[in-house]
Amino acid sequence: MAKSRGENGPRAPAAEGSLSGTRESLAPGPDAAAADELSSLGSDSEANGFAERRIDKFGFIVGSQGAEGALEEVPLEVLRQRESKWLDMLNNWDKWMAKKHKKIRLRCQKGIPPSLRGRAWQYLSGGKVKLQQNPGKFDELDMSPGDPKWLDVIERDLHRQFPFHEMFVSRGGHGQQDLFRVLKAYTLYRPEEGYCQAQAPIAAVLLMHMPAEQAFWCLVQICEKYLPGYYSEKLEAIQLDGEILFSLLQKVSPVAHKHLSRQKIDPLLYMTEWFMCAFARTLPWSSVLRVWDMFFCEGVKIIFRVGLVLLKHALGSPEKLKACQGQYETIEQLRSLSPKIMQEAFLVQEVVELPVTERQIEREHLIQLRRWQETRGELQCCSPPRLHGAKAIMEAEPGPWPTLQPSPSIRLPPDALLPGSKGKPKPPRQSQKEKEQWKQAKASGQLDKPPIPSQAKVAAAAGDACPPQDVPLKDPAHQDPALQDSAPQDSAHHRSQDSVHHHSQESLTSQESEDTYL
Repeated sequence: MAKSRGENGPRAPAAEGSLSGTRESLAPGPDAAAADELSSLGSDSEANGFAERRIDKFGFIVGSQGAEGALEEVPLEVLRQRESKWLDMLNNWDKWMAKKHKKIRLRCQKGIPPSLRGRAWQYLSGGKVKLQQNPGKFDELDMSPGDPKWLDVIERDLHRQFPFHEMFVSRGGHGQQDLFRVLKAYTLYRPEEGYCQAQAPIAAVLLMHMPAEQAFWCLVQICEKYLPGYYSEKLEAIQLDGEILFSLLQKVSPVAHKHLSRQKIDPLLYMTEWFMCAFARTLPWSSVLRVWDMFFCEGVKIIFRVGLVLLKHALGSPEKLKACQGQYETIEQLRSLSPKIMQEAFLVQEVVELPVTERQIEREHLIQLRRWQETRGELQCCSPPRLHGAKAIMEAEPGPWPTLQPSPSIRLPPDALLPGSKGKPKPPRQSQKEKEQWKQAKASGQLDKPPIPSQAKVAAAAGDACPPQDVPLKDPAHQDPALQDSAPQDSAHHRSQDSVHHHSQESLTSQESEDTYL
C-alpha cells in the first residue's frame, strides 16, 4: 500500500471529491460517493449496472463518443482457429520468433484474438521478459510515495482518460487507481523523464487488456524501445519524427505535401497527438486495436504509415482541398477525419500496402538529424536508439520466454467419470510379453492362476502412492502338508484378494483422472 502524500510535506486540503494520488485516498469515501451520484461520470454501481447502461464489447458505454456502431464481426469458427494458432505460437515463442517471424507479422495484420491480445502484446513488446528480469520491482515502486510534483499532475489527468469506458467511468474507481499506480511507478522508474500527459492514454489502453504490473512493463517498453524520447521534456524526438513524416508525405502524396507547404502548417499541429498517443485518441476503437497489434509487432513504421494514409486520403485530391482554403480549414479537416478512411478494414488494408519501410525511416531520420544539428545544435535529450518491432527487441534483449501451461479449471472427484466414458476405468492391460511368460509358466505347471498386472504398472497407475511389496513365491513341493490341504480355501482367498486388488487399481485410475484439464 502506497504511503499517504501527507508524509511528503504539508499541502492544501483537497476539495470535495478530488483525488489525492494514493491508493488509500483514491478509494471513494461517503462524500465522494455522494458527489459521484450527482456527477456526469456516475458511480461504480451505475457503471456496472447494465440495466441502466449498455456496454459494447470493448467496454464503452453505448451511445458515448468512444462506442461504435455496426462492426465487422469475425465468424466464431475463424476466431477459434486463430486462438488455437496464437496459443501454439505463445507456447513456442522462441522458435516462432526465430524461424517464422513473417508468419507472426501476417497474423498480427489479421488481428490478434481479443482473448489473447493482452498476453500477445506482452510477448511482442518484451514486457514479459522485463517483468521476469525485475521481480518485485513494480511492487517496490508502488510502495514508494513518489514525487509530489508529478503526483499532482497525474491526479488532474486521471478523469480525462476514456471517461466513458467502464474501467474509468467512476472517479476513484479501480481503473483510475491502477492508472495512477502505473504512471506514478514510471516517474520513479525514470525520474529524469518524469510524467508526460500523453503517457496516460497509452497506459489506460494497456490496463484495459492486462493487470497493472504487466501494463507498467509494457509502458516501459513503449517509452524506451518503440518511441524513445517521445515523452522527454523538450519533445525533440517527436519534432524530428514530424519532419520525417512530412518528408515521406512528399513521396506518398505530393498533392497533400504541396498543400501543407503552401499553407505553412507545421507537422506538430496535426501529428503530435497522433504519434504520442499511438492514435488511441483519434481512430475508432476497433481500428485502434488493429493498429496496436501491428505496432507491437512491426514498430513505429506502423504509426508513420497510419499518419501518411490519413493525410493522403484527407488532403490528397483537388476535390478535398476545395474546402481547405486556409490554415484553419485544413487543421479542422485533419481533426474531423472522414469515418470512411478510419474504418477498420479500409485503414488496415491501406497501411499494409503502403510501401514505407524501416530503412526509409532511418535514412530520413539521419537527414533530419543533420539538419537539426546545423540549425539548432545538438539534441539535449540523448534517448536510446529506436528498435523497430518485436524481432529487433528480442534480438537486443534475449530472455527466457516461459511456456503457457494449461491449468485445470475443473477438478473431478475420485469416483467421477469423464464425459463420454460408459463405465469404470479399466485396469492396465497385460503386455504380450507378460502373456507369453504366463503361458510358459502354466505349461510347466508352476502357476495355477492367471497373472496380475506387473507391479510397475500398478505403481504407475497409483502414482507410486502404495509401493508394492516383493513377496517370494514358495515351491508347492516344499509347502507344509497342512497348507497344501487348505489350498482350495487359499485359492478362494486369493481370488477375493485379486478382486480387491483390481478394485484398487480402478480407484487409482479414476484418481489419476482427477486433475484432467477439460
